[in-house]
Amino acid sequence: MNTTTATPGDASWPPIPTRLLVHALVRGDGTVDAGELYAVAGLLGMTDQQVRLCVKRLVAEGRFTHEGRGRKALLRATPDATGAIDPDVDLVRHAYRQDHGLAPWNGTWYLFAFAVPESRRTARDALRDTLLHLGATPLQGGLYVCANPITPLVEIRAHELGVSSALTHLTSDDLRVGDLTDPTALAAALWPIDEIAERHSRLAALARACLDRIDAPEALTGPERLTMAVRLAAAFTEAMEPDPLLPPELLPQPWEGAESRRLAAACWSALAEADAADGASPSGPRLFSLYEGVMDGPQRDGGEHRPA
Repeated sequence: MNTTTATPGDASWPPIPTRLLVHALVRGDGTVDAGELYAVAGLLGMTDQQVRLCVKRLVAEGRFTHEGRGRKALLRATPDATGAIDPDVDLVRHAYRQDHGLAPWNGTWYLFAFAVPESRRTARDALRDTLLHLGATPLQGGLYVCANPITPLVEIRAHELGVSSALTHLTSDDLRVGDLTDPTALAAALWPIDEIAERHSRLAALARACLDRIDAPEALTGPERLTMAVRLAAAFTEAMEPDPLLPPELLPQPWEGAESRRLAAACWSALAEADAADGASPSGPRLFSLYEGVMDGPQRDGGEHRPA
């Protein structure tokens, strides 16, 4: 078995920003153990100076408070500081429901149009970004379409931005763009499906390498498991954030996204099992409880956790 590509410090894996590492190691009680932080940073090829400068910046920005010195210090996250690594939990949950056939497409397209004046440019851009984040794509200037029922979320955001009166939304079951009317053809034309699949392919490759390393005879240490978890979480975020989560009925099958998420869930389960076997504290990094809680349920419903 070749485990080289899964070594936690392997330079072939995507680089992890120091700031992201700090956020990733926030525990359930909002703290970061500096000793753990420096240990994982070293495995990721970061220097102590990099970590010190990053911590100093985060404290100066008011995102963390700092108690103690050096590796015995404790960082405390402010309330808004722990969301830097994870994609929206509800969107992740929806993705796993889709993968398990629990959220079939209803055949409806959701359309949104808005005309916000230049004087409200910030609000206009924020509304556009919300639509894109929720999986919508532009049809033409100021008109967006989504295959998922995101209307309540868009309305809430428009109200928060004070542009509700500028938003129009409607549904259609006979969308036509040029000569295209077939739903799968429309999806392929409107969303960059090949690019989305490629991101998931990278995540799947990383997850397979992680599983190989977890199954190797030489057990991972606690810091090595944390390092692997951070890398996996960063890759998962990279794959999920631009994914519009199109219904499976609109995607080529088998879909790479479903496979990458299955493998990622298997990794989280295996890492959690290794932690338990090692007697690790249950109050581990927040990203463990976040991903395991969202991913684990659908996997249990579907049978085995681990891939064949």
